[in-house]
Order: sequence, then structure tokens, then C-alpha cells
Amino acid sequence: MTISAQSTGQKARNALGLSVSILALAVLSPAYAQVQDIVVTAQKVEQNLQDVPIAISAVTGEAFNRAGAKSLEDITAIVPSVTFRKGTTSANSAIVMRGVGTISFSVAAEPSVSTVVDGIVLSRSGQSFLDLVDFDRLEVLRGPQGTLFGKNASAGLVNIVSKGGTKDFEAEANISGTTDEEYRGRLTLSGPLGENLTGRVTGFYGNYAGNLTNIYGGRKKDVNGYEHYGARGLIDYDGEGGRLRLIADYFKADDNCCAEVTGVSRGPVIDAELGIIPQGEDTRTVNQNLVTRSLDRQYSFTLNADIDTFADHTVSIITGYRNWKNTEIRDGDFLPRAIVGTPELHDNGTVETDQLSAEVRLASPQNQALTYQVGGFLWYSKNSQDFTRRDVTCTTSTSPVDPVTGAQPCNLADPVNTLFPTATSRSDVSFRNWALFGQSTYEFTPALRFTLGGRYTHDSVSYTHFRAPSVNATTGLPAAGAGLSGVGAGGTIATGGNGTNLSRGNTSANNFSGKAVLQYDVARDVMLYASYTRGYKGPAFNVFFNHTAPTNSTPIDPETSNSYEIGFKSQFFDRKLQVNASAFLVDYDGFQANNFVLLNGAVVTNLTNAGTVRSKGFEVDATFAPTQGLTFRANAAYADARVRKFNPNPLTNAPDARDGTRLPLAPKFSYTVGADYDADLGPLKMYLSSDWRHVSSQFSDLGESGPIDPYGLWNASVGFSDAEDRYRLTFMVRNILDDSYVLLNTTAGQRLMIPRDADRYAGLNLRVRFN
Repeated sequence: MTISAQSTGQKARNALGLSVSILALAVLSPAYAQVQDIVVTAQKVEQNLQDVPIAISAVTGEAFNRAGAKSLEDITAIVPSVTFRKGTTSANSAIVMRGVGTISFSVAAEPSVSTVVDGIVLSRSGQSFLDLVDFDRLEVLRGPQGTLFGKNASAGLVNIVSKGGTKDFEAEANISGTTDEEYRGRLTLSGPLGENLTGRVTGFYGNYAGNLTNIYGGRKKDVNGYEHYGARGLIDYDGEGGRLRLIADYFKADDNCCAEVTGVSRGPVIDAELGIIPQGEDTRTVNQNLVTRSLDRQYSFTLNADIDTFADHTVSIITGYRNWKNTEIRDGDFLPRAIVGTPELHDNGTVETDQLSAEVRLASPQNQALTYQVGGFLWYSKNSQDFTRRDVTCTTSTSPVDPVTGAQPCNLADPVNTLFPTATSRSDVSFRNWALFGQSTYEFTPALRFTLGGRYTHDSVSYTHFRAPSVNATTGLPAAGAGLSGVGAGGTIATGGNGTNLSRGNTSANNFSGKAVLQYDVARDVMLYASYTRGYKGPAFNVFFNHTAPTNSTPIDPETSNSYEIGFKSQFFDRKLQVNASAFLVDYDGFQANNFVLLNGAVVTNLTNAGTVRSKGFEVDATFAPTQGLTFRANAAYADARVRKFNPNPLTNAPDARDGTRLPLAPKFSYTVGADYDADLGPLKMYLSSDWRHVSSQFSDLGESGPIDPYGLWNASVGFSDAEDRYRLTFMVRNILDDSYVLLNTTAGQRLMIPRDADRYAGLNLRVRFN
């Protein structure tokens, strides 16, 4: 089903109109109201959001839960300038901001959009796509953030801050269930542990059946679901001389995700093998003999310390260790069996990341004309990947032709006509990074301030990659197969390689990035700012399963960005209306991009310095609280992200992304409008919420391939609690209009990724609090 621009607009008007009508049914008594202030740490000190000259969207944990969001993937529904690239596993998923993000399968490449959890920078995007549990706020910083945050933030940053312990005992339990068989539970305990010492512990579990049906073997089994569970604990010390926070967490996930449906015909024989009628984005059935799965396990330890020192200065120490392991089991042919002319392709890969980092920072008092902070940063991460691809292929077969489908299956018991090409790789990658940074702000007058900052960074990357040429698993003799290279990782001597199965490489880079910002308060609650920011992302290598030297052993140069931004932050009508807006232009040089090529009939990826790209546009965040309990909100983003000059890699024979083409997963325009209303009904309280989200057309891959139609989603919820809000029952509906859409369109519609909320579903959540 294609959603036209006209129908989307009409549905948006209908949805918003109905939302407002529902809210208008409530009796609005005149009362004093203001837009809620939010304290953020976007500049690593506590500040009011309205005082920070950066384009920021800040979402509290309460607002996140009220929107029905559960993980970082759901942030796209709240912050329009963010899109999410859902891969077949969390290891190859990515965040895209203002149309820019690194989408790569290489374990020797890092993201352009950084994720920071309680001060710790995550090594890979996949580490962040886990359940967000018990957090205080989530800050989305748009544009380069290389001065204070540094690592992997050439396009933007997501900063996640946990809730702390409480001085009084508190307990909270959440239980929820939905019509499409998702069940979740969470229990949190918080309270004092001793003098100046508090703690917090949370445990959670979630299970979801899935939104697709696999009919393999005549069965009907739900797929694209998950099972998640974990726990986290936190201890806070807040006493004379400083503050200390210790955090430990554990998370485990078993996702039978992410099967892709065949949305268009692949020919009469394969269509018959699948046993389904392709219905484009309305297809919900697959027929696969291997369930695609993504298994995650992560644990971490974090220490944050703020020590009060001389002359009211504060020394901050942030250090942490994280371990993340992801296993991918993937059906790469999307068929129930191998047939003549169409091979079977199954993958099994494990990525494990160990990271250790430390930051020391000295910050001046914030109540003087000149404020500043200086610091140093150390980082080490080790990434390993084991990957095996197994094919089954035949050009002729001794099996009879299937009279139903017309296909001739490969005879798995015939080793003469049926081959089993396979290969295994092992990759080991090390990242090292150190940096020195500083930033200061000088207040010329109470209304005029200037900020200047800089960061010197040293990066080094090294790798070893072992892979032998593909062989027939039954004989050990060389055998070609789909997506399998007949050349060892070291390449051939004739092409400049070393003639072995081992490839090695290392590279390093130094960089100076920084920012300059001028801000001026034109009125009490109106601030204008203009900024220049230089961003940076370190060098990389294209280390993946089919890596072959010398083609893929050439270092990928660092990615740099130059951002120009103007904006304002404002509040009007006694702070009932808040409007923040920014306009930006960002040029990226040495853009690290993934493009796709064919290897023996299967699509494989190549990471390269694609050239220069530009993202330009504007963003608006508006909140209006006309009366106590009623809030209207609107967020819009326009981003025109395009290739300026593409530099195709002649060694990889990668397709040319023509100059002027749009970047992948970069919709030009997206917006969210909604309203919340909280009302006292005597012994009860009522909570109404509704929003409409629209996303314009976009493309799945570089070179404007894989078009994705525009879509719109309408969500709503209603909740009731007792007067003290100890017991709250909430009923919600997602995708009320039941409009289908896709996240990815690969191979001209032959592979479509269908998200869960492409179908309407409803649910109930019960929250109980004790204190």
C-alpha cells in the first residue's frame, strides 16, 4: 500500500483534529501553567536547556514512557531529525542524524552519531539499541559535538543519563501487555543505604511473539519478535567534598529478528516456492528454513566522581568498562531450500567488543563572567569477529521437479552435483584514542557571551584478518559460491597482495577540532546564537568477511565536518509558549559510506571515503502550555542531505553515487504534532495523550536505490490513576489508522523490512508505586 502525499496530509489533519477534539472534551479550568524547565548536561555542566547554544531535543524518562517508547530505536518518533537504520542484527544497525550516519558492516569502522551513557562513549552503534531502563533523560545533540565529547560525533550525539538513588524509600512496578502478544515487566527499588548514601536497582523482562509469520514446513510460527531481560544497579554518594556514582548493569537479548519479506515477484518458480502472494509493504509472510536471529549480551561498570576542589572548582572523573557480544544467525537467500539456479546462503557471525575509557575534567565555577573546563581523555577498545558463510548450490540435480512449484531442489545427498561452498573468517581490531580538550565562555555583558573550544585528538587503528578461499565442505577442494571469495584475505601477488590468507594493517591520524559560538539575549527569555563547529571521526578499515588485500586493506581516511548554525531559543506569554529553532549547513569531507557490489551473485558491502556530502536545513521544536495540565507540542525537521562530489573507489568497482543524489535514510521533511492533557476527576486523575508523526520519502541505499514511500502514524493513549498517582492504568493504541510502511527496501522491493508498528496494535500498562 502506497501512501500518497495527499492522503498522508488528510490523515494528519484528521488525526490532529480528533486529538484536539478529545482533549477539548475535558473541562479546562483556568490555572497557572508554564512549559517545564529541563536541565541538561550537553556542555558537561548542568544548564537549563534554554541557555545552551546548541540544537538539542531533551526527553525526560516520564515523557519517553508516556510515548510508549522502549529503546533508542523509538527516539525517531520523538525527535524528527533522527532516523534509524534497522539491520539484520544490532551489529549493523545505525543512527542517522540530519540525514548523515555511518552504515557499515566493518568491525574496524565507528559511527558518525555517538551514543554516550552516563558519560561513557559507546564503541559501536549496536551497543545502544537495547532497552532503555530507568533513565532520567535523553538528550539528542544535533550537529558535530567533537569539542567536549570528541569520539564518533561528527554528525551528532545521543546522551543518556540514568536516574539516581532517592533519600526516601521508593518502589515501582510496571506490567504491560499488547494485542499482538508483547508482555513486559519491570521492578525498581530505590532508597537510602546509609549517611549520604543512596541506591537504586532495577530488573526487567520482555517478550514479544513477532509481526511476521514463517510458514516453513507447513507450520505457522511468529518471527521478528524478542526476549529481553536484565538488571542494573546504582549507588550514589553525595556528601561533603563531592559526589560519587557507581553503576553496574547486565542485559541479554534473543531476537528472532530481522526477517525480510519478499514484497514483489521474484518469478513464478520462486514465488511458488515461497508459497505466498507478494503484496508489497502489506506482505507479512515468509518461508525460510533458517530463522534469522540476533543474540546480544552486554555488561558494564561505570564510575563517575565529582570532587570539589580549590576556589569552587570541580574535578570530574569518568571511567568505565563495557563488554558487548552479538551473534548473528541469518538466512541470506530468503527461501525454504536450495533449488537449481538459486543457491542457499546461511550466515553465522559473532562480534565481541571490549572497551575501557577514562576522562578527567576540571570545571570552573559557573557563577562568574569567565567559565571554563579543561580535560583529557583515554580510550581503548578491542573488537573481534568470527564469521562463517555456508552455501548450498547446484546447477543440475538428481531430485525430481516439484510438481507444485516447478522448482527442482538440490539433492543434498548427491555430493557430485550439489556443492557446499563455505568459508570462515576471523578479524581482530584495536582502537586507541587520546585527546586533550578545553572550552571557555566569556560574558562580555549580562546579555552577550562568546564560547571558544578546541580538542586535539590522536587515533590509531590496527587489524588482522584471516580468511581462506572458499572450499566445498564435503571435499575440502576449492569451490565458488554466492557471496564467497575464491581468494584468500591476503590477496594474490599478481594484484598486489601477499598471496596468503592473512591481511594486516594499521593507520593513525591527528586532528584538531573545535567550536566558536556567539550568543545574545535579545530579551529576558529570547536568546539568539550563531556557531561554527568542526567535527571529526577517526580513520577506519573495511574489515568484513570478504575483505581481500590490497583492495580493502587501504585505510579509510578520517571523516571531518564543518558546521555552520544559527538559532534561537525563546519563551513567550509568561513561559507558556516555548519555541526553539535552528538553521544549519554542514559539509562532510571524506564521508565514510557503505556501498554495495555483487560477488558471485550475492550483494556484499564496501566501505569507502565516498567524497563530500552536504546537509542543510532547519529544525523547530515548539511547546505550548495554555493552562494547567494541557500541553501542545510540535517538532519539525527539514534536512536536504546530498552527495556533493562522489569519489568511487576504482579498486572495488563500487557503483557510482551520482553527484547531487540524496543520502540514504535521509527524508527531507518529518514532523510530529501532539498534545497531552492531565485532569483531576475528583478521586481519580486522567491522562490523555495523542500524536501524529509524518516522514517524507527517502531511499534505502547510496545512489538513490531502494525508494521508501512517505508514511504517517497516529498514536494515542488514555490513563487513569488515583489522586496520589500510586496506581496508574494506561490504555494505548499504536498506528490507529493501520497504515503499513517499510524501514528498508532492498533489491527493488524483493527484500522489505517491516517494522512492528506497520500494523495497528493496542495495549495496557499498569504502574504501581510505593513509598
